[in-house]
Amino acid sequence: MDGDLGDFLRSRRARIQPEEVGLASHGRRRVPGLRREEVAQLAGVSVDYYIRLEQGRGPGGPSRTKSGGVSDAVLDAIARVLRLDGEEHAYLYAVARPQKKRERRRTAPRVRPGIQVLLDGMARNPAFVLGPAMDVLAWNALADALSGFSRMPPARRNIVRHLFLDPDGRDVYPDWAAVAAQTAAHLRLNAGARPDHPGLRDLVGELSLKSEDFRRLWADHQVKACMYGVKRVRHPVAGLLTLPYESLSLPSEPDQTIVAYTPEPGSETAERLALLGSWATTGA
Repeated sequence: MDGDLGDFLRSRRARIQPEEVGLASHGRRRVPGLRREEVAQLAGVSVDYYIRLEQGRGPGGPSRTKSGGVSDAVLDAIARVLRLDGEEHAYLYAVARPQKKRERRRTAPRVRPGIQVLLDGMARNPAFVLGPAMDVLAWNALADALSGFSRMPPARRNIVRHLFLDPDGRDVYPDWAAVAAQTAAHLRLNAGARPDHPGLRDLVGELSLKSEDFRRLWADHQVKACMYGVKRVRHPVAGLLTLPYESLSLPSEPDQTIVAYTPEPGSETAERLALLGSWATTGA
């Protein structure tokens, strides 16, 4: 995931036309959007400083913090010029100031027993726990009936890998293109916050090699936290389900997130999920 800062800045200045920020466009441009010197001018930094930042060579001079990173003022000015939204702004901070890399032991993540009890208590709502690489770490019975987590090999029990690499990944989501774009944007946000996470590095490398769709979406450098929304899911028994979802970060477990589907009580989807849960329990 090296080079993310430069690639991100280039992708964001490419989407802004000079006229949008009050600059005259003189003649034909070799690349779309703002030039590096124009971003530097509008942000109030030297051209050399901005070029070094975009090339990942580490800018020097007075705009560094005491710890050696880029100052808040510079990052905020660049974010303003490039019209970054809140999540993009946070991502810029993360990739411009990566935490000191440290070797992480590859230990299997564990979900506390109390979290599993919480999942099991949500009998009417499919619910599961995701790690930062979107590995499925735990689930309740209804989530298993819906997605078949227990039947997947542990190494393949990953939301992103299933979406882009499994043969039936496209069949599950009628709105596959939108779900794929949202998932890639959420994964990039996680990767920016955890540049040394081995599971994230390995997953991005694998998908970049094996999925043309993922390579295209990853190259767009979109960042978006998918903490709530609606997904449509096609199930072979329950049929087409419209599933609102909520994601809850666990303060005591910063690398784990509970995702719960929350269909409105009495809705067609809620009734189909109830039948699915009954079918899974009785096998009838």
